[in-house]
Amino acid sequence: MAGTSAQEATVDLPLPERTPIPSGDHTVWADVSPLLDAACKDLQDGMLIHGDNFNLFAAMSALEIMDPKMDSGMICKYYSVDEAIENGAAPVPISFDKTIDVQCTIDIMDHLLACEATWHKGHSLAQTVFSCIYLLRPDRTSSHPLLHSYCRVIRATCKTVISVVSDARTHEEEDLFIMTYGLPLNGDGDEKCLSMLKAVEETISRQLRACKAPSSKTRVLEDLMPLQNNVEFEEGYCKALLCRLRFRKHFYHVLTSMRRPQGRGLELARKHIASCISELKCILNSSEFLRSSTLVTHEGSIEDKTTASGRQPIGFDASLNCRLSAPTPPRAIKILSWKKAVEYFMKLLQDLDVICSYPLDPSLESVLHFVVEFQKSQPDLVARAHLQRLLVQDGKLYGRDPVFAVITRAAALRDNTRNHDIQKKESIVQLGQLVINLLKILCTNGAWQRRKLGKILQDWRVVYVQLEMAFRKEFGEKANISNDEVCCSLRGLL
Repeated sequence: MAGTSAQEATVDLPLPERTPIPSGDHTVWADVSPLLDAACKDLQDGMLIHGDNFNLFAAMSALEIMDPKMDSGMICKYYSVDEAIENGAAPVPISFDKTIDVQCTIDIMDHLLACEATWHKGHSLAQTVFSCIYLLRPDRTSSHPLLHSYCRVIRATCKTVISVVSDARTHEEEDLFIMTYGLPLNGDGDEKCLSMLKAVEETISRQLRACKAPSSKTRVLEDLMPLQNNVEFEEGYCKALLCRLRFRKHFYHVLTSMRRPQGRGLELARKHIASCISELKCILNSSEFLRSSTLVTHEGSIEDKTTASGRQPIGFDASLNCRLSAPTPPRAIKILSWKKAVEYFMKLLQDLDVICSYPLDPSLESVLHFVVEFQKSQPDLVARAHLQRLLVQDGKLYGRDPVFAVITRAAALRDNTRNHDIQKKESIVQLGQLVINLLKILCTNGAWQRRKLGKILQDWRVVYVQLEMAFRKEFGEKANISNDEVCCSLRGLL
């Protein structure tokens, strides 16, 4: 293709006849460089050489052989999960050296956090979180309680987030977000992830208390087996593990509390949000210890690493699912750095805290003002999905206030209209649906807002004319409401 003009033309070249040549030992290859050079000299801007069966859509959708971004076969290191495991890509136990085992487990936790933040930013689940081989084979980690419980809560968290975004239907701006590609998202026993996580947390907490005991740190602990071999590092590793486990526990509680109907879990969610932010700060503070205690020096800036220690995590292969799952995009993606992932979750929690602090005012004007102000902070998809799900539940505001009651309050109509049969009229029903659609649209990103608001403007105009006629007919003569009052109220609402 020469140039980018929309014009298209065909160049007649003395192309050789296409005769099928069987591939084999006697196949003769010919150099077509002179033919291509001649074509390039004759082509002008906007001109294209193609055969009779050329299809532009097929050409755009075709794999580019040997292109690592388009050829999924080129970037694959392993052809199956079993092959990866057989080659030691995800060992269990990770290492027979306890110190290395703890270090590698923390690296896996950190990289999973970076993968999860990258997923929230719009990349596919198969290329991010489930690039972890340990998640693809859940039962293999059963002999490693720490890693096993962490992987279970990761799967449960992903499932909850997908459910919220799918229910809110804000995922149309990021179609890849809710696709699961047949991945093992529903592991047996994941509903008990919190109890398993709590058991591991209690064990490490006892170990930490033993480390802080007045006795000498070189004294061998009698009641508990140390996490790793270096007694001097025991306290630091205990703290690094605990803050990561506790963050996972509180974050999962935040998601489940916010899903409670009619906003009943918002107060509890705020408490867990505060705990999450506190644990994230501890996670950030642990990076200095993890870098100083590692036996392997890292290259390059720590700002670009996906782990707090700067080491490359084991047990991950981003290209594995490209071959196992057909819908998985073949392109290579860049995982967010560990530091940016922590910043993302800090921002997400702050946005969720703003949502939870809203007093659920039934006034439509207050709701619209809150949503508009909230959008100024540029929240990401997950936060906006939680906001939309809170505002609209079962076709009601907050799941409790009927839309018609919200409309009558916003239009400042008298109480005798609220129980009137007019609410059953088609125009009123359409108005209620428009109000719901407006709230949903305001929870999308800026680009989708502009596009969708432009589409419903005409609908609002039509409903306004219909409502004005309906109110004049119903209340103009029968009730003590003047036509001017009704019309003024409708104009204020619409």
